[in-house]
Amino acid sequence: MTATATSAALADIGRSDATLRAFLHGLPGVDQVGAEQRAAMLSTRSIKTTAKAWAIDLAIRMVDLTTLEGADTPGKVRALSAKARRPDPADPSCPAVAAVCVYPSMVPVAAPELAGSGVHLASVATAFPSGQAPLDVKLADTRAAVAAGADEIDMVISRGAFLAGRYQEVFEEIAAVKDACGSAHLKVILETGELATYDNVRRASWLAMLAGGDFIKTSTGKVPVAATLPVTLVMLEAVRDFRTMSGRQVGFKPAGGIRTTKDAVKYLVVVNETAGADWLDPDWFRFGASTLLNDLLMQRTKLKTGRYSGPDYFTVD
Repeated sequence: MTATATSAALADIGRSDATLRAFLHGLPGVDQVGAEQRAAMLSTRSIKTTAKAWAIDLAIRMVDLTTLEGADTPGKVRALSAKARRPDPADPSCPAVAAVCVYPSMVPVAAPELAGSGVHLASVATAFPSGQAPLDVKLADTRAAVAAGADEIDMVISRGAFLAGRYQEVFEEIAAVKDACGSAHLKVILETGELATYDNVRRASWLAMLAGGDFIKTSTGKVPVAATLPVTLVMLEAVRDFRTMSGRQVGFKPAGGIRTTKDAVKYLVVVNETAGADWLDPDWFRFGASTLLNDLLMQRTKLKTGRYSGPDYFTVD
């Protein structure tokens, strides 16, 4: 079967519940022990100093600098936007981050701060983090964020519907949100900590991509179990295999619990060894993080100067 024929066949999968269910349950099962052992093995890889400097700058460029708190204020969002543009004001060679991620109500605050900077503006939507709202509310949430200036939307799937086996419902919801995004990119959050099994993670990954997601994302960061390396491995295998079958590349974003440079490097190694070097780019891989950036900046300063900056040298977000 040609790539065009395969792509057309994949497009037809979501047209009926029976076809979608048969496809998702026909995916190869995940070898839990194998996935965990491979992730553990890859996490032990070390990199040399020159490669580490490159990896740190790449990781900074991949950060979605995030604030998603009920106490967020316009002043905090403006300060975060300034940091996104110039993470280290003392070092103009330090790259900007990929995006700032905020609630929809804060998009109008961040938009003028980021205009012309090259830093994307992402907004969570669709009743984040629970996803428990009617579809028309989710679509209105999405349209409002895009109209206010967001060029990326992070939506969360209805885990209850997915776990109940209502795959067509989840598919149609993702497709509708994608349509509401217009030209904005859509990141689909699976909330993998609530999906219970690696097989469910694989199925949800494929479901999100089949429905039109531009990225698949592990977590909201609001549940106890967020991104893990084995889950990352499973999702990266899914984006790799999806591109092989469809010809369309989909990005990946782990979020929640990634706090140190050492953690970030482990994820970059897993990306390179599982999906390949094509994903080592901010267009295709992001870190959903709020505390990671400061550690990256501290390690970057140490490599350049031989001295650690104090933890209070960079702003606490």
